[in-house]
Amino acid sequence: MKKIVLVILAFAVCATLYSQEIPQVQLKDLKGKVVNSQEIIENEGKPVMICFFATWCKPCIKELTAFSEAYEDWADETEVKIIAVSIDDARSTNSVGPFVNARGWEFDVYLDANGDFKRAMNVNNVPHSFLLDGKGNVAWQHTSYLEGDEAETFEMIKKVAAGEPLKDEKKEKEEE
Repeated sequence: MKKIVLVILAFAVCATLYSQEIPQVQLKDLKGKVVNSQEIIENEGKPVMICFFATWCKPCIKELTAFSEAYEDWADETEVKIIAVSIDDARSTNSVGPFVNARGWEFDVYLDANGDFKRAMNVNNVPHSFLLDGKGNVAWQHTSYLEGDEAETFEMIKKVAAGEPLKDEKKEKEEE
């Protein structure tokens, strides 16, 4: 019974999240400047990818490294903007900048040391990525990372950039 309730709750959260705009939360950039989450998602009507990560999370590092390697091509084709949001706590936020720089990640990175943005977006585990449409609404989200997931991510980015509706493939398989 608990599992059924949790599944129903998860679907309700996802349905609510898909119809919502990004909440307004204060974050810091790597230089310590406070910014509003609404400001960072501005991309002139083009898609934005928000990737929650932690420096201690190996799948996060693999995902963001894969995204980084493809970012220039993705941006050239779709004008997508990738934003990484570190959920490292206040004790380790000073290490995030050097960590990101050592990997050569070219996208913007923000700090959510108190977890306010993470909670507002219902992120329980990392990596957790959200694809926003040109209006700032969540169009798609993805949790965890397996090698090759970046191909599916890019397909979704291309569809959102083209204004195509995204199919719920899990729902379609259940209906078959």
